[in-house]
Amino acid sequence: MSWPTSQWMNYRMHNNGFLSYMKKTIFVAGLALCQAVFAQTPGVEVEKGTLEQGGFVILKVSPGYEVSYKHHLLKPDAEGRVLIGFSRNDGVKQTLTLIESDGKKQKQTLKIAKRSYTVQRINGLPKNKVSPDKATLKLIYRDIAEAKAARKINLPTPYFDSGFDWPTKGIISGIYGSQRILNGKPRAPHLGVDIAAPQGTPLHAPADGKITLSADMVLSGHTVMIDHGYGLRSTVMHLHKVFVKQGDFVKKGQVIGEVGQTGRATGPHVHWGMSWFNVRLDPSLVLISDLKPGDKVSPSALVLNEKEPAMQASSK
Repeated sequence: MSWPTSQWMNYRMHNNGFLSYMKKTIFVAGLALCQAVFAQTPGVEVEKGTLEQGGFVILKVSPGYEVSYKHHLLKPDAEGRVLIGFSRNDGVKQTLTLIESDGKKQKQTLKIAKRSYTVQRINGLPKNKVSPDKATLKLIYRDIAEAKAARKINLPTPYFDSGFDWPTKGIISGIYGSQRILNGKPRAPHLGVDIAAPQGTPLHAPADGKITLSADMVLSGHTVMIDHGYGLRSTVMHLHKVFVKQGDFVKKGQVIGEVGQTGRATGPHVHWGMSWFNVRLDPSLVLISDLKPGDKVSPSALVLNEKEPAMQASSK
């Protein structure tokens, strides 16, 4: 039996429309299914920070997961955020583990940028600060233990949300990561930023935080550690005077001391270091990506009048 041409065309048009409708329906249903599956797939998103050696990032984690990284179990805050840091020599691929409430684990990889470092030679240091005797070494080990204990603290408040600023006005005399040769002898890399300034220059808190260490140490002199929360902290060293004590809460820009040359130093300057727990970070990365020796820096946010250092932070 043969159909008239008009009937055949009507049949094809009807069925083609039906097939097209079915294809669209299947596609939409498949898309919805994929979206549902992806919505249940854990993931990590970099919210803020620098993916490179010496940097740190704030990650946003899918709901219902904790994060394990470098032997630290991190519980996301109410916004799903955790903070992790990278050392000077970390590999370009860093693996973290997402852990479900039932204990199931999923690996995630972050790719970080590799950096090149310079060599910095410093001469004229006191011999007992470069090659200390046994009595001095004992005091140095005591200082190291005290600093390590402070770096284990994990405050749950994100004080770092205040943002960061330079702690003092001066000239960059040392950068992060440079291999140090002291009095002709190779030593550990420089893990911070040095800012040269006249003794007595006001020193400001680089960000909000709680003072978790204030001590006079052999190598770092008068030293103050400010905890910014989530394992992140700043350490300022070689101070001439200190205006805060352990337990104080400080605001970004607040005067906390004066630049000096206590400890192992050849001239007045402040060493600004940052760390994530015991991982040493590059503090300059929170402000500028291409810091060089000789650059001039200055804080922009000043909370207290520089002429009134007696105004102290209130204890919390």
